[in-house]
Amino acid sequence: MGNFYGSQRAVTTALWCNFLVFSLKFGVWWGTSSHVMLAEVVHSAADFANQALLAYGLSSSRRAPDALHPYGYSKERFVWSLISAVGIFCLGSGATIVHGIQNLWTSQPPANIQYAALVIGGSFLIEGASLIVAIHAVRKGAAAEGMKVRDYVWRGHDPTSVAVMTEDGAAVTGLLIAAASLVAVNTTGNAIYDPIGSIIVGNLLGMVAIFLIQRNRHALIGRAIDDHDMERVLHFLKNDPVVDSVYDCKSEVIGPGFFRFKAEIDFNGVVLVQNYLKRTGREEWARQFRNAANEMDDTALLKVMSLYGEEVVTALGSEVDRLEKEIQEIVPGIRHVDIEAHNPIVPTP
Repeated sequence: MGNFYGSQRAVTTALWCNFLVFSLKFGVWWGTSSHVMLAEVVHSAADFANQALLAYGLSSSRRAPDALHPYGYSKERFVWSLISAVGIFCLGSGATIVHGIQNLWTSQPPANIQYAALVIGGSFLIEGASLIVAIHAVRKGAAAEGMKVRDYVWRGHDPTSVAVMTEDGAAVTGLLIAAASLVAVNTTGNAIYDPIGSIIVGNLLGMVAIFLIQRNRHALIGRAIDDHDMERVLHFLKNDPVVDSVYDCKSEVIGPGFFRFKAEIDFNGVVLVQNYLKRTGREEWARQFRNAANEMDDTALLKVMSLYGEEVVTALGSEVDRLEKEIQEIVPGIRHVDIEAHNPIVPTP
């Protein structure tokens, strides 16, 4: 829950910061006609729209499970993060690069360049503040999952805070590129540095978008849980006395920090029965079997055997429940555990 509110704070901060920056950039572009400033306007517009999508994804992911989606809607975050990344690639990167290329040989030095410098400086401070909030959310998420920040950026289970951080990082870098291109134009008098800056900003956005698309694609396909967590679960199962062997272990991320685990288990019948008899008492069952065996009719014996078999099946269910509970304690993110009794195929004689 703490990670959710950290992500929500990062998205909300980035949303309003991008709206403010977009307004400032649009005003200075209107007054300067700078190509690189237009690229920054498109960049901020794309960022604002993407933060709105991420905010919607966060809200949608909190819906409770229902009959149509029994595992809940947590993957909504991955869906809207992916749509956000595609928006960056198409609107932010594609449009910016095309505009820059179209004006390579026809551009003119932008007017009122001093206003552009003021807006870039102000935008840098605003975007930097948003970036700090996003970095804090990513660090908090990494600490919660016991991962390094670098590993969390690539493999962490919450895509929202990572998307905000990378987009804000690209925004800050884009502002530095815009500032450098305008300084080059002002110093050399050559207007070509203006559209060149636009092209560089577009390529930067493209790289960010590809990274986010790839990251969310893996999550939506059904990525497994981390190897370390899987090893802990398997070590527990293989060392439990009631388990003989473990087969066909599978896991899947079903939401940010939420997993599903499935395994087939060959249970040790001797240990299972011994555990059951320790709880219920050997003497009572031994007495019932002796009394039934002394009857002249097999009906009493079959009745006791049926009752005993039903009790053993119930005992097996209790062991499964115990294993599932302990697995969830080992890795709290595992919300759904499916343990099945392994059915080996015995060749017919």
